[in-house]
Amino acid sequence: MKVENQVISVEQPRKNIVNIIIDGISGIFLPLVNILSAAGIMKGLLAAAVALDLLNNREGTYQVLNAMADSLFYYLPVLLAFTSAKKFGANPFTAVVIAGVLLHPSLSTLFGDDQAINFFGLSITPVTYPASAIPIIMATGLLLYIERFCFKVLPEVIRGFFTPLFSIIMVSSVTLLVFGPMGMIAGDALAKGYGFVYNLSPVGAGMALGGAIQVMVIFGLHWSLVPLAINNIALNGSDTILALMGPAAFAQAGAALAVFFKAKDKKFKTLALSASISALFGVTEPAMFGVNLPLRKPMVVVCCAGAVGGGMAGFFHSAAISFAFPGLATLPAYLGDGFSGFLIACSTGLVISFVATLSLKLALAPAEPSVNE
Repeated sequence: MKVENQVISVEQPRKNIVNIIIDGISGIFLPLVNILSAAGIMKGLLAAAVALDLLNNREGTYQVLNAMADSLFYYLPVLLAFTSAKKFGANPFTAVVIAGVLLHPSLSTLFGDDQAINFFGLSITPVTYPASAIPIIMATGLLLYIERFCFKVLPEVIRGFFTPLFSIIMVSSVTLLVFGPMGMIAGDALAKGYGFVYNLSPVGAGMALGGAIQVMVIFGLHWSLVPLAINNIALNGSDTILALMGPAAFAQAGAALAVFFKAKDKKFKTLALSASISALFGVTEPAMFGVNLPLRKPMVVVCCAGAVGGGMAGFFHSAAISFAFPGLATLPAYLGDGFSGFLIACSTGLVISFVATLSLKLALAPAEPSVNE
């Protein structure tokens, strides 16, 4: 029997469109999370300094510090151009140049004056590109296909410099004429859609998001909220999504801390304590995947405590004035409306989760790693 011609194929599981979108968003935004948080903390501290009359927002010191804090958000399309190009497989340097076109001072001035620009007989709609996300991500996706086309049709001797030339001209033109206005419409629609739901019942929205957000983290679905939060801040100067997520993060910390007190095994106690500290600073994955989710009951408690805390954050109309995932280090980013309520909501989520988990009967022995391992 001949076997050399047989081909054994292992069928790979197909990703659905939702998984592809979520994977793309996470791959684009994940490299920027830490620097976004850092900028958010600085903007929050500056807002606090002005509120306490420690700084005058017309002084040079404030202007310099504000430039340090605000530069990331102003030039966010440049950073997203680089990360999205790396994710899609396009040339990141060409993508950065295209982002630079969108932010060029001459165009920004005309757009700021709400002047339409005549471009070969076509009208370019004024769009605010600083701090935007959707247009440059769409542009980078188009860039990938333009580059592939150029590599197929252009002779090798001129391919190296004509590919970026054609790419910059074509992608920049399409972005200014089509993607920019589309992104503006999509961003406004998302913001108004979320605003409509939130205004119907801030408490209900907070309970729903607070109860579901940690489950969304398991599947990576929370990344779909990042562009919406950034868009809300760019349009409105604040965002409530991040604030509604906060109590659930602190609830993860509370549950893991309770497990620390209940556990007997030293290794597992150490894991629970370090995971709790990590969650307090906004990184909930160690607490969730290492402690609360394997034990199941604490994860249910986390969702319930997150729903209660999220409802409270909605009741107080808590909001973030800059992008930063909620945690102790990023609290200055929430020094906007309802900041004291946000602290109460997060503390409530932590306390409920801690007390409830402490009162549970947990099957800790089978879950604990062996001391001899």
